[in-house]
Amino acid sequence: ELWRAGLVDRVRGERYRMHDAVRSYAAARLAADEDRAGAAAAHERLIRTYAQLADTVIGMVDGRTSTRAGTYPGSGAVAGHGFTSLDAALRWLEDESSFITAALRHAEGVDQRAVLNLLGALCDFCLLRGDLYRLGEIDELAQAVRTTGQARLVRSVQWRTGIAARQLGELDKARTTLASVVDQYFEDRHEAGAARALVSLGITLHHQGNLAEAAARISEAIALQAPPELAGDRAWALHALGAVERDRTRVAEARALLERSLALHRESGSVHGEAWAHFQLGQVFLRTGDVPRAETELRRALDLYGRTHDARGEAWALTQLGRARVVDGDPGPGVERLREALARHREAEDARGEAWTLYHLGHALEEQGERDPAVRELERARTMFSRMRDVYGLACARHHSGRVTRDQRAALTGNLRNSGFARQLLVDARADFRRIGLAHGEAWTCLELAVVDGGNGRPAQAVALCEAAVGLFASYGDRRGEDWARFLRCTLLPYASPGAGPETARAELAALAAATHPARDARLTDCAEAYGVILARGVDPVQGDWPGWRLSLVPNRHSREILGVPPAPGGVPPAAESGVPPTAE
Repeated sequence: ELWRAGLVDRVRGERYRMHDAVRSYAAARLAADEDRAGAAAAHERLIRTYAQLADTVIGMVDGRTSTRAGTYPGSGAVAGHGFTSLDAALRWLEDESSFITAALRHAEGVDQRAVLNLLGALCDFCLLRGDLYRLGEIDELAQAVRTTGQARLVRSVQWRTGIAARQLGELDKARTTLASVVDQYFEDRHEAGAARALVSLGITLHHQGNLAEAAARISEAIALQAPPELAGDRAWALHALGAVERDRTRVAEARALLERSLALHRESGSVHGEAWAHFQLGQVFLRTGDVPRAETELRRALDLYGRTHDARGEAWALTQLGRARVVDGDPGPGVERLREALARHREAEDARGEAWTLYHLGHALEEQGERDPAVRELERARTMFSRMRDVYGLACARHHSGRVTRDQRAALTGNLRNSGFARQLLVDARADFRRIGLAHGEAWTCLELAVVDGGNGRPAQAVALCEAAVGLFASYGDRRGEDWARFLRCTLLPYASPGAGPETARAELAALAAATHPARDARLTDCAEAYGVILARGVDPVQGDWPGWRLSLVPNRHSREILGVPPAPGGVPPAAESGVPPTAE
């Protein structure tokens, strides 16, 4: 009757959501007809039951972390609560989450630990499902709940809201919130909580391009997580640090960290943690050109995200799988996957995911020969990175937008004379890479600037840029990039120094050709042979401009994307072992 009168809404089956007028009436009847102490005890039992069930569900996803190590004993608890599978458990929590939120609105006087456990599990579920609106509601709820441990409740929820802000692309807000939470945990001498918040802060700093500080913060957290009982927390920190080290071009260290993380996630029963570790590991293999292994890791991640109902993670995995197709020289399917991932990111309101997918889509379109739409997508990515203050993403987008814009305009005119705007983008990208301390990005930007200067009659400046790139590549051991810097210098020397330049170029080119190594780009070998023929015929700098760009004797996007550093201690790059095309970021 109430439903027909519009005073309750049917949710499913025999479950209804009440109108506020019905709630008020029920509260008045409760106060008049029921024993207040008995009603409060019943409500506490409800909260405890919800807390135990919700904590079990999230424990099945995230494993035995410090937030639930004592309340998630393992598979026995799962069977005892009647959850036959992870999928069934997540469906139950999804169906029940609105009722749990309603129950928490009247939690005054309820055991603080039960309320804290329930709030934490519900926050984690909101992050998993991307339900950031409800997370905001829970934040307000935590502020309103009056318990003896209210500060602890608020701090726990604030930590999750900081993570949510990062997911929405509000990186400055996330950093401020998480830094405050770290301080609060340290003031309370809660080291496990401080370590968790430090990891979240480190991930945010990573997303902003502050790679050195990100690594320092996460390393500080790992030191705090040394006790065996915090192994589950340490697994999450290790895979976060592995991602940072990968982007700092330390692929051997990144791989070791991620493999340790994967083992700990399995020990702690964290399906979700395994997914993220496989996802990060897949990107390590892309950086070294091992596409088959990368796709294997990324497909494992996609499967595990599906099992945990993480739509956001699935979108990220699709982005990287699309990128892998481009890396493998198959841009058609790559474009399809990237467009699908783009729609998924928008549905999840993941601004960072959308920006990085646009960035990789620009690469895929360039690979298909569609330079105009490629520039448009890279510019859209650049705008989004700038808006969210992601310096690392902004530097990468500026670099590639400048490079493609240069080639786009040069293709129309037949020369590099109209490269002013592209050059400014590359100058800005170089400054960004230098600011965040990423030698790899700065070195390759120097080479792209050298191409512009060489094609605009400034060979001396171009040679200086090549020499700067040689030093940057050598600083982190990238022999592949160093080869290109030395080769480009050889092509420019005859024009920078008409007297001794040609002879010096012949000597340096011969030395470069003789110093072979496993990481060498096969395309560079071809270019060196071609330029050797040109030098043998004789170069007259007075008779013409530098021919490097016109004859395609310059590095392309593929040349940059593979890291020429050993993927493991004492190892050699897989691209050199298997002949995989040199194509990954």
